[in-house]
Amino acid sequence: MTRATARVAGTASPRTSPRSVPRATSRPDLRLVSGAPTVRPRRRAPAALRSPRAHFVLLIVALLVGTTLGLLILNTAIAVDSLEATRVRAENAERAQEVQRLEQQVVSGSTPAEIAEAAVDAGLVPAGPAAYLVIDPDGGSVLRGSSAPAAGPGDEGAADEDGD
Repeated sequence: MTRATARVAGTASPRTSPRSVPRATSRPDLRLVSGAPTVRPRRRAPAALRSPRAHFVLLIVALLVGTTLGLLILNTAIAVDSLEATRVRAENAERAQEVQRLEQQVVSGSTPAEIAEAAVDAGLVPAGPAAYLVIDPDGGSVLRGSSAPAAGPGDEGAADEDGD
């Protein structure tokens, strides 16, 4: 029985008895217990953070912040890659122009007139008449034409004098 429903022997029910009847209340004996460690009361989180809904809201906020930061990092990386691609495209365009210029130089330098002019500038002289060997079917060879050394730029007059 609890204190509220306990009845003291020899007294009437509190509902039927007048209020003047003194009630006997028993108090527990209190005593000091020494040597027991003092226990500090634990701090509890505020009531707003103890509810399951608060955990869900914190989870959603954390996911939103994480997603936003992830998108920011991703967009930054894409922008850096885009700048790098633009730089590489510009370098490729410059190199393509250089290749085209070099090809044009090769084409213009490959004409016979340009080659002859470059040979004269290098100190070369035109070759004289050519001689060549013809191999007979029996294994012998016949020299056709006559070979003569090419005359240098200063040797043209000397070659004429030697021939006279």
